[in-house]
Amino acid sequence: ADARLSATQLAERVALTTAPAWRRVKRLEQGGFIRGYHAALDADRLGFGVTAFVSVMLERHTPAAGRAFEDQVRAIPQILECHNLSGRYDFLLRVVAPDLESFGRFARDTIRGLPGVKEMVSSFSLKQIKHDTGVPLAD
Repeated sequence: ADARLSATQLAERVALTTAPAWRRVKRLEQGGFIRGYHAALDADRLGFGVTAFVSVMLERHTPAAGRAFEDQVRAIPQILECHNLSGRYDFLLRVVAPDLESFGRFARDTIRGLPGVKEMVSSFSLKQIKHDTGVPLAD
């Protein structure tokens, strides 16, 4: 929950000495359970007042079409998340923008310009109720 803890502080919390606690963290990192350490940024305070969820349908459902779309999405910083979905739409994007006008330009010029986009539908977050970057772990 707090990636800023020193190895000594972590060891105290889990009732171990420093060296074994540090080795366990290193094993979790090497095993891919801990993928990285990040600062939690406040998008609104940084000038991104709009969060949109954009559902995207592709024209063709071939592996090559999906890969082309995914490869370009990865390179666009305003798209914070991209999920491949089951159901009517193929992808769900979480996008940030400074304001609605900026989002409109981004949707028209960037998202619609991605390879194979047939249809897109946008929904806007009115209020964030919960945001958690972790996963539920057993106590």
